[in-house]
Amino acid sequence: MTNFKEDLQKVKAFAFDVDGVFTDGKVYLFKEEEFVRAVNIKDGYAVQYAIKNGYPIAVITGGDSKTVKTRFQKLGVTDIYLKSSDKISDIEDFYFKYDLDPSSILYMGDDLPDYQVMKKCGIPTCPSDAAEEIKSISSYISSFKGGEGCVRDVIEQVLRLQGKWINNKAFKW
Repeated sequence: MTNFKEDLQKVKAFAFDVDGVFTDGKVYLFKEEEFVRAVNIKDGYAVQYAIKNGYPIAVITGGDSKTVKTRFQKLGVTDIYLKSSDKISDIEDFYFKYDLDPSSILYMGDDLPDYQVMKKCGIPTCPSDAAEEIKSISSYISSFKGGEGCVRDVIEQVLRLQGKWINNKAFKW
């Protein structure tokens, strides 16, 4: 087994769960059909910057929120899988679409619905407050909790190691 820093050299794409990864897992009832979630703006910056640098990004969530979809579309994410009851099918759709080897995908999840898809991807990662079962299969546990910068953490590490962190694309949102 390689170490995590070596694995980061082979990352060609990212995939993320939403609640518990981009958010702290708390939801506030706003209207009957929508929840309010808080997200970390630094995670959003890292997502759009990775896309500018040529990395496909998938968001795979069991939720079905218009605001979540809109947020990721504004960041440039085109592969948004809402109401995902089978994350394996969705990740397969994603890697076939981009002709990716599953071993080159970094996936970040936090709870049991992410377990099987994380086993399928080459670089499983999680926030520091993930479920124990998820931590046990992760090749990296961020020092950041969900909603507190864990997405930025893994994206920044990959881009730094691959020499893409600071370039002309970094200075524009």
